[in-house]
Order: sequence, then structure tokens, then C-alpha cells
Amino acid sequence: MTLITDCWGLDGIIILTILIITAYLYMTRNFKYWKKRGVLEITPTPFVGNFMECLLLKKASAYFLKELYDRAKGEPYIGFYILDKPILLIRDREIIKNILIKDFNIFCDRYATGDPKDRIGYASLFFINNPAWKIVRTKITPFFTSGKLKKMFGLMLECGNHLDEYLDSLKLVDGKEQIIDAKDISSKLTMDVISSTAFGLDVNTFKNPNIDFRKYGKMIFKNNYRRALEMLSLFFLPNIVRIARLKLFGAESTAFLRKLFWETITKRMESGEISKRHDLIDILIELKKNSRGDEIEGFEFDGDDLIAQAVSFFSAGFDTSAVPIAFTLYELALQPDIQNTLRKEIHQALNNFNGKVTYDMITSLPYMDMVMSEILRKYPPVGFLNRKTMETYQIPNFNLVLEKDMPVYIPMLALHYDSEYFPNPEKFDPERFNEENKRNMPSCVYFPFGDGPHVCIGTRFAFLLMKLTLIKILNKYEVTPCEKTMIPMIIDPTMVMTAPLNGEIYLNMRKANTVTD
Repeated sequence: MTLITDCWGLDGIIILTILIITAYLYMTRNFKYWKKRGVLEITPTPFVGNFMECLLLKKASAYFLKELYDRAKGEPYIGFYILDKPILLIRDREIIKNILIKDFNIFCDRYATGDPKDRIGYASLFFINNPAWKIVRTKITPFFTSGKLKKMFGLMLECGNHLDEYLDSLKLVDGKEQIIDAKDISSKLTMDVISSTAFGLDVNTFKNPNIDFRKYGKMIFKNNYRRALEMLSLFFLPNIVRIARLKLFGAESTAFLRKLFWETITKRMESGEISKRHDLIDILIELKKNSRGDEIEGFEFDGDDLIAQAVSFFSAGFDTSAVPIAFTLYELALQPDIQNTLRKEIHQALNNFNGKVTYDMITSLPYMDMVMSEILRKYPPVGFLNRKTMETYQIPNFNLVLEKDMPVYIPMLALHYDSEYFPNPEKFDPERFNEENKRNMPSCVYFPFGDGPHVCIGTRFAFLLMKLTLIKILNKYEVTPCEKTMIPMIIDPTMVMTAPLNGEIYLNMRKANTVTD
């Protein structure tokens, strides 16, 4: 018996047509949302909104947002759509300041989120919502104080020795050169440092490059189509994350890291070594012991919720430090004058500290600070920030009301490349961050690690690690372009984080003309 006509085939065509029309009407129901509110918007495409190139992994999301920013020159904001969801991109500095700082209580949660069933991802400090976020951050902050960093610097130096031994093994003498992958070298050192300082593990990935700890760490940022779409969804498609049950750190890495860190915590507790290393594991054990029975809106200081803090620090420190180091070596290879100026500063500082790399020595390098600041301007680890409104919000001085749960994105990369704030933005120029220029820099145009209460908790740790790596390399060696060097730099469109194409930066390395031991 047919349903509509006397022909099953025709019935099927009619039903399919109805379903397509229904889906079309549903997915376009919000289009013109911004136009109706007097906001400039980009005309969306049914089913994908304005997000097609990102979904096809043809354009990195931060560069997509930069294009929107550039198209809306002179406007305080611009509306766009991800699938059927209206999103607001903020351009105006005062509105950005309100969102990040002044009205933080209304924008205290990120729009990006994990699947609540994936506790190691969902409960991590990066994604967790208030009020749990505020309490967990307060509890973990002691790990990143200046006093704590000074104590762990000795462990960082020991890991730096692994790099020294590796570079010595290259036997770059008598003018010999060797092509190196700057990203590979920097990621090995960052892996060693994080493993030692946070978790009490000596992995030495220079000697053991295929160790499981590094293998599964690399899988978090694995460069394939499936993983790229998972990461894109986590930052832009939270509903898809919940429906598809996506894991922030990937299924295999999550299972391995859960087992590793829980075994590390259990072993530390059984051995009675707590409070001897004063690392992140010690802090997590103290939280577990002192917060028994405490629960904050579903968050507890035990199990996967506790492990989430270890895994998030591991993943955040791994690439967000390694990639800027590699980009720094790349830019220095292209501009030998800047490289030589930085090397001279390193040599002078070593002379002032009797040839020793110390915490005080490493924090007394103003030109190094300028170089690192400029690298983070050109290549911020994540080129955007996202928030959502916790309640209806009237934007001050503008005739626009944002509904509760409205996503807003702040295009950090676009601001860093705005010629109004940074003339000739494509040029690598550390002098942008000399003392005079920093004093004259407008607020809320430069924030590579975020701003306000949500500013990255590990910023000082990351700077210390990046500086140590550069000192270890540039003190004795110099880098130059080679035939495999990517000029100009191409950013990988499949990665949410700023990364070089294929995750590789090849350079020539050789002994520097002047060496300070």
C-alpha cells in the first residue's frame, strides 16, 4: 500500500523533498538575526553558515575570523553564522575590555566546551565553568608563583642538559651544517621539562624519542582530518561535541594519560614523598586529601576531575610553548641581525652571571622579552578568544542587546595584525615592544595569552621555558634558512592552534662564530 500516490518511487521523492525543505527551513530560521538588529552581517550559506572553508579544513579558524574583522573595518562588531548559530565577532577595544575585564561576571564562561561525559576534557581548567573554575584555578595557582618557578628552575636546567647533549652529538664543528626540524627539537625539550617539573617523570625524549609519553602527547595534536574536525568542533560546535561524544584529548591519549597520571599519584601517595617535590602531582594529592566530600556543581577533587588538571597542563604546555620556540628560530634565521643582537645579549648576561644560566639571568634579558613578545604577536598559540553571555547584556554605548548564552568571539590574531596598532604588521620587528612603544600601545590590542581573570595561568612558566630553550641553542649555535625552509611561512589550515604546515620548520644549524661557555 502506497502512502501518497499509487507509486512507491514517487512517494519516496515527495517524502525526500519534504524532508529537505524542512531541514532547509530549520537551518535557515536564524538567518538575518543580526540584520534585524541593525548589525552588519556576512550573508550565510544554508546548512554551513559562514563556516564552509573551516569545515573543509581549507582555512585556519583564526584566519577566518581575521577576514571577518578586516571586512568590518570601522564597525564595532560584525555578525556571522556557524551552521545555523548566530555569533558576534567583536572589533571595538572598549567592548573587548568590558567582556574580558570589567563585565567578566557576565562573560565568565567560554562558549567552547567539552562533552560532560568526557570528564578529563570537560573538567579541565581550560573548559570548566564557574563556580568550579574559580575554585580550581585558585587551588592550582600556587604551582605558578615566582617562588615556585625559582624552585623548579633547577629541574628545567637538568632537562636543558638533555638538549645540550643532543646538540653536541650533532658534532657541528669546522663549519659543518645540519638541517634540523626546529619544531621537533623544541617539542622534545618542552615535553621533558613538563614531565619533570609537573609530574616528577624523567623521560629524556632526546634519547627516547618514541617513548609512549611523547607518542600519546603528539596524538592530541595529530594532524589528520578526523582529529582536526574534533578540535574544530570543541572550539566552535559544542552541540556536535555532546552529540558525537568527542574527547578533548582523543580516545587513545585520554586512556593512556588517565592510567599514567593515576598510577603516578597512587605511587607518590604510597611512597610518602608528598610535599618533597612540590610539583603539580603534590598539589593534586593535597586537593584530593583536603577536599574529600566537597563537590561544586558536579565537580569533585577526585577521579577524572582531578586527573583532568594534570592532563590539561600537560597538553597546554606541550605545544603552546614548543611552537613559539620554533617560530622564533624561524624568524631569527630570516633576520640574522636580530639573531646576532639577541646572541650578544645572551653572551653579555652569561658574563655577568659567571657563565651560568640562572633564574635571575634568564629574567634579565630585555631584548629577549621583545623578541618573544613579537613572536607571540605574529603567531599567538590560539588566535582567538571565545565567551558567552551568562545573562541578557546591553553593550555599553551601543544600541545592541545580547541574549543569554550568546557566543562572542574576540579575534586576537586580527588585532595583532591591525596596521592601526602595529604598522607593517607582516614584518617581524621586536622594537614594537621596547619600553617606549609598550607605554604607547593601546589596551586590549595585544593579549597572546588572553586577558582578565581568564588569562593563561601558565604564562610565566611558558616564558621561562621558551627563554631557556633559546638560550641553550643561540649561545653556541646559529640558524639559517635551508632548501627545505618554508618561505613565506604557511600556517596549517587544519589546526585550531597556530602551527606551521605539516608541523615542521626546517632550518640549517651550525656553530656560532662567537661562543660563551
